Parts: sequence; C-alpha cells; structure tokens
Amino acid sequence: MFEEVKSVTAIAHELKTPLCLMRQLALSLDLATTPDQRSRMESRLIQISDHTLRQIEDLERMSRLQDGLFTMEPVSIRGVCDSVLREITLLSRLEGCRIHTSYLNKTRLASANRDLLHSIVYHLCLNALHYTNDNSCSELSVSEHKGHVRVGIRDYGPALPTKLWHELQSGILACPPIHIAMRPSSSSLGLYLASRFADQMHSRLNAIRHHDGTTFFLDLLPSTQTMLPI
Repeated sequence: MFEEVKSVTAIAHELKTPLCLMRQLALSLDLATTPDQRSRMESRLIQISDHTLRQIEDLERMSRLQDGLFTMEPVSIRGVCDSVLREITLLSRLEGCRIHTSYLNKTRLASANRDLLHSIVYHLCLNALHYTNDNSCSELSVSEHKGHVRVGIRDYGPALPTKLWHELQSGILACPPIHIAMRPSSSSLGLYLASRFADQMHSRLNAIRHHDGTTFFLDLLPSTQTMLPI
C-alpha cells in the first residue's frame, strides 16, 4: 500500500510541474512585447502540452502491458530513432540543443514493439536535451554488442545517483522516484516508464556512468525476419 501511494505521489508531482509551467506561460502571453516573444511562448506551450499528453498516453500503455496488446515484431531501429528526432525537433530548436546520431549497426531489424521502443527513446532523448548546451552535444547511437542491437543515449549531465544506478543494474525501477538527486532536470517518470517498457520487450534499461555524464541503453535481440512493405 505504501509503495502504491508513493508511486501515485511521484506521478502526480511529475504531471503537476508542466501544468504549472503552462499556466505561467499562458498568463505571460499578454506581457510579450514582440511577436517573436509571443511566438516562442506559444511554441513552448504546444511543446509542453504535447509532452504531458505523451506521458499520460504512456501511463495508459503501462496499465495495459499485461493485456497482450504489445506484441513483438521486426522493427527498424534506425527508423524509430529518426521518428523520435523528428518529433523533438521543435523542442531542440527552442532550447538551442543538439542530438548527434551515430548508426553503426549492420543488423537493421530487432525484435521489439515499435510503440514501446519509440516511447523509450523519446523519454531518454528528452532527458538528454536538458543537459545539452553550446559546449556539448548529446548522442543517440545504435550499435551491436554481444549479439544484440544496442540503442544508447549519451548525455553530459551530473552524475547518476548510485542508488538509482544500482536499481537499474538489478532490474526495473521499483517505482518512480519523486526527485533524482543531482539530476533535477531528469524526468523520473520518464525513466520509470522506459524501464517498464524495456522489461515488456524482454530487455532492460541500463546505464553506464561516465565522469562527465551518463549513457542510458537497452539491448534488443536482432531479427532476421523480412519486413513486408506497407
């Protein structure tokens, strides 16, 4: 019961933050002194609302994980990554952030669920953007590692807390932490959802700690099946 209350509290905290920011931006629209300022505020409102809606949709997905709706199939990993990058283009422009891509995989297809994989990459890329500036560039990579296709997102944020790192090493996160120490811009809910979705795909969200950031990654089994054209 305590863990359920803790989870609900953490989720409510995550959803309350963007709603408060949206309210603040909406009240500030009339104070914009130039059309450019107003346009940026409006774009920011759209971006925050889109992200919040995606979090809610992913919470709905998580509640249906046991229903057998999210089947595994051959998925183009590069295609999913490109789709995520197109989706977050507006945010990256608003924030002046960049994500570099590095596609080194020879095996193009992996066994995954496209919707769940898209959500994982989306949440991890969004976290990485918060720690990107003029002097650094986050990296989205697809490579091969010990017979698996590895999708990794490298950021240059503060150190990942040891407790959270150990939880990732041992399995899925028990519940979304209300606050991630030393990484205040990270979405604890996003990491929690990514962890649950990875587990559903018979994989595991993991992390490598660097002296100047973190690489979050998951390893997927390659698929040799042929994808039929739509």
